[in-house]
Amino acid sequence: MRKLIILFLIILQACTMNKDVIITISTPYGDMKAILYDETPLHKKNFIELSESGKFNSTIFHRVMKDFMIQGGDVNLINDEKVIDYTIPAEFNENLFHKKGEIAAARTPDNVNPDKESSGCQFYIVDGKVFTENELTFDINAIYQGVRMLLKDEEYSDLQKQFIDLQTDTEGTQKLVLSLKDLVEEKYGIKTQKLISKEKLEAYTTVGGAPHLDGGYTVFGRIVEGLDVIDKIASVQIGQGNKPLEDISMTVKVEKISKKNITEKYGYQYLEQ
Repeated sequence: MRKLIILFLIILQACTMNKDVIITISTPYGDMKAILYDETPLHKKNFIELSESGKFNSTIFHRVMKDFMIQGGDVNLINDEKVIDYTIPAEFNENLFHKKGEIAAARTPDNVNPDKESSGCQFYIVDGKVFTENELTFDINAIYQGVRMLLKDEEYSDLQKQFIDLQTDTEGTQKLVLSLKDLVEEKYGIKTQKLISKEKLEAYTTVGGAPHLDGGYTVFGRIVEGLDVIDKIASVQIGQGNKPLEDISMTVKVEKISKKNITEKYGYQYLEQ
């Protein structure tokens, strides 16, 4: 009898380990289905607990920026008292980045939050835009730094006049800056090329995203169905503070389902598969 109980417990544990959750975020513009990453366990656990407790229900998408992101989930915004007063340690992962449809945690700025800890409830979903390969691999800030150094060098005093002549010609100024790329690299050893993985390059040049957020905010989930809902919400009319003129409320539901079914239905591949 004891052996049967142990066997049953082993089977039960195996079944539990082979299951995951699908999150359904329902809005007036449709439903979005999401998976949460095992690689960010603290954020995953917190989001599931808030969803199962119903705390996300009736929260709104309070900040919307087309071609960037839609932000919501502020539990404290709909309560008279502060319900969520904690933060979550950052869980950065090089393989989890801000392509369209990714879910990430909002947070306060670096000057008051140097450890980049996440909000206990607020999250955003990336809308983003499609980039060219040159935009992703060329470090424009580095070349501008080099050009500023050139302008301080008496040897290149003629450059100052060229820039003054072009001060009302934005396109002409950019062309002049780009033409100085090789000189800046050779004279000051400044690297103007940014390294980017093939995976990121492919994602940002096809589905798009918000690459400038990478490494600064914890990405912890992905919309696997209902990407069009992001577009619809991102396109609404907004007012002060990028807040939609009409509230966009949400309800969030958790459904346990086998990892095999998630892969078959939504195409998400788990690391162990």
